[in-house]
Amino acid sequence: MQHVRPAIMMILVMTLLTGLAYPLAFTALAGAVFPHQAAGSLVTIDGKVIGSEVIGQQFASAKYFHGRPSAAGNGYDAANSGGSNYAPTAKKLKDRIAADAAKLHAENPAMPVPDDLVTASASGLDPDISPAGALFQVPRIAKARNLSQEQVSALVGSLTESRLFGILGEPHVNVLKLNLALDAVRPAAK
Repeated sequence: MQHVRPAIMMILVMTLLTGLAYPLAFTALAGAVFPHQAAGSLVTIDGKVIGSEVIGQQFASAKYFHGRPSAAGNGYDAANSGGSNYAPTAKKLKDRIAADAAKLHAENPAMPVPDDLVTASASGLDPDISPAGALFQVPRIAKARNLSQEQVSALVGSLTESRLFGILGEPHVNVLKLNLALDAVRPAAK
């Protein structure tokens, strides 16, 4: 009986420290040191939140760059994040990838379809695509917006982010930032 009271007290103290004090302290620290990121990296225009830099969203119009396919809920559902859980050999996965690849190949038969435009990320919420994935979509967007392909390609190049510290990750383009920048571009005078 003499060991029960200290054991219960230790559980209560450690629960308060690690379950309450520690998370609150680091949440406050993150909010003070990284306020934009701690608030969700939200993107606002005229005071209205239109998205997040770190959570992908669906763009269906031909005038916009499209992100990776999403298996999260009904597509880019942040409350239902996750992959499809299909095995690489699953017929449903192979059929979906083949259908997506055929559709994209018909859109731009001159270029090979980049892998990231037909494969979903593990979370289903990836906000980025590869530079190749963005450049693949340039002809469609240039035509839909009456822009030159050079204008759209230059925009992709200017928004391509390189590897972190030159070694971590892959070069990528944030689809939301790219589409917002695209909305600001006007057709070149002819």
